[in-house]
Amino acid sequence: MDKNKIAVVDYHDYTSGDPEKRARFIQEFGDSFSNMGFAIVKNHGVSEELKAKLFEVSKAFFALPDDVKKQYEDEANHGQRGYISKNKESAKGQSVPDIKEFYHIGQTVTDGDPIKSEYPDNIFPDVIAEFEAVTQKVYQTFEQTGRNLLRSTALYLDLPETYFDDKIHNGNSILRLLHYYPVKDKSQIPAGAVRAAAHGDINLITLLMGGSADGLEAQTLDGEWIPVSPADDEIVINIGDMLARLTNDRLRSTQHRVITPREESWLTPRYSTPFFLHPRSDMDLTCLDTCISDENPKLYEDMTAGEFLTERLIELGLKKA
Repeated sequence: MDKNKIAVVDYHDYTSGDPEKRARFIQEFGDSFSNMGFAIVKNHGVSEELKAKLFEVSKAFFALPDDVKKQYEDEANHGQRGYISKNKESAKGQSVPDIKEFYHIGQTVTDGDPIKSEYPDNIFPDVIAEFEAVTQKVYQTFEQTGRNLLRSTALYLDLPETYFDDKIHNGNSILRLLHYYPVKDKSQIPAGAVRAAAHGDINLITLLMGGSADGLEAQTLDGEWIPVSPADDEIVINIGDMLARLTNDRLRSTQHRVITPREESWLTPRYSTPFFLHPRSDMDLTCLDTCISDENPKLYEDMTAGEFLTERLIELGLKKA
């Protein structure tokens, strides 16, 4: 098996009820996470119609004048909800901000769970018809798909299948509408800036609905950068730092980035939609005993998901210490 290859798996194989297909999915999906930290999934639950509507409302919002978009930005919530304007976020360890703007939709708690007090209300732009309905539908679909993908991951780790279920119920997951805006005058780009500098995600897993242009790359075990190019009907799944911590790096949080592969790429806008699947803030990220051995000693100090998220938001410049 090529450890630098990203597996392409069919979500239906896990949900079909066929034991042989299910077992093969669990193994291939888990091995790809262990080696590359990435997998590509087809038949993921978001219909072509819903995907088209999502990109329609995303493009419509980012086409608005900056002063209108800014009306939906609340800097007091540290980028948790609503619009986050250009040049606000930088990758961990980077002093130059990424060339992007984005919009965040978060968890809606409807069952009386007291965790609701931890989350700010969502902000929806009333100037874009269907924005709320479409993004909420995508959020709910990815939340369900992500739950099943984590069930598969739990089985791969020899944990109970529902190990993650209570930890992600009403979790702090975020749907991000991303716009890597075009730049006609390259003198406007700060030295060293890219669309998204090399970084690892914070959360458990990320479900990424494809970019509208090339540019996503992942780093192999050998340190090489390879393109991640799903088909139009596929999504990219990658491990976040929280799951890497929990598994003591048995599952790998891979560095990835978004570049402009050609000079003319700066002239082309790029849209994508990642769903960052987060647990509840009180989830214990202490390394699993089964992932610690003499050959693989414990790498991380004990920490909750909430503590880790706060630490990373400060590092990203979205929250002050």
